[in-house]
Amino acid sequence: MKWKFAKYLLLVVALGAVVNVADAQTRKKTTRKTSTTTKKKTTAKKTKPDTTANLSAAKQDTMVVKAAKPDPLKMDTIRKSLRNDNAIEKNLIKDRVPLAYEHIREDDAVYREKVWREIDIREKMNLPFRYKADEDNGNQRFIAILLNTVKSGEVTAFDASVDDRFTTPMTLEAIGDKLSGKCDTTLVPDLAKDPTLAKGIMKDSVICEEFNMDDITKFRVKEEWVFDKESSRMYVRILGIAPVKTYMDKVTGKEIGSAPIFWVYYPDMRPTLAKYEVYNAKNFGARMSWEELFESRYFSSYIVKSTLENPYNMYVKEYIKDPILRLLESDNVKEKIFNYEQDLWSY
Repeated sequence: MKWKFAKYLLLVVALGAVVNVADAQTRKKTTRKTSTTTKKKTTAKKTKPDTTANLSAAKQDTMVVKAAKPDPLKMDTIRKSLRNDNAIEKNLIKDRVPLAYEHIREDDAVYREKVWREIDIREKMNLPFRYKADEDNGNQRFIAILLNTVKSGEVTAFDASVDDRFTTPMTLEAIGDKLSGKCDTTLVPDLAKDPTLAKGIMKDSVICEEFNMDDITKFRVKEEWVFDKESSRMYVRILGIAPVKTYMDKVTGKEIGSAPIFWVYYPDMRPTLAKYEVYNAKNFGARMSWEELFESRYFSSYIVKSTLENPYNMYVKEYIKDPILRLLESDNVKEKIFNYEQDLWSY
């Protein structure tokens, strides 16, 4: 009996030892897992700042660089001659000033009519408007003279889309948008900072259509005809000049229409025009100035609008659709103004 009891006691002790070993092994495994997890968390905590730093560095690398704003009226650089480019010293043109207009009293102006003309520089008589030579004062095309004068601030440009009474000044950016269209901004790869295109560095690129001065083929002139009863003479005074842009259909290539871009007040521009010579292939001794050309009426034009018998203030093309009949109406207006002065005289 005692032997059996001792046998059972040894069996219980053996089972307890086995349970203790199993429990110890389980605790070791749990401790290893916990420590591993802790190590992983610690490692993760340590690596998080590095990731943030990499992201911030990447953001700096992929930052978009803004492009510089282009010049709205980019003109060719004026290159002055370092030697006298003529056989004689040309100093008279520097001292040219326009002659002052003769004063006309309001009570003496018994006849006043405004006329709008268009000068087509493709006509043979108007070819000096397209003279492309460069001289010490810049390009000699009339549109280049006009734009350089506006850009330098010598005269003010007025918005032609508002009216033709010189009421709304126009900025250089607005003139550039009308001449060549608005600029578009697009993203392009920055090959200077990322030649292999591996980092994906981008930069802003401004795409603008280049303005071609040869696209301006017409100029609109606003003038007023006044008869002065004191001197018994008909005077014509130019009030404004506007370059006219012709719009073409990009698909068919046909003309859609035309419109003036801006107006400049002609009396303000006379001093500048007096210092620019007009190309004349038939006069080898001297050339007239642009101010003399306009005052002497050495240009060909046709009337597009007048205040003569026009109570609705309409352009000729608005009530006459046929282009040939428009020219005849233009000559009709010229004849009426001419006949008014001639009918005052008795022979």
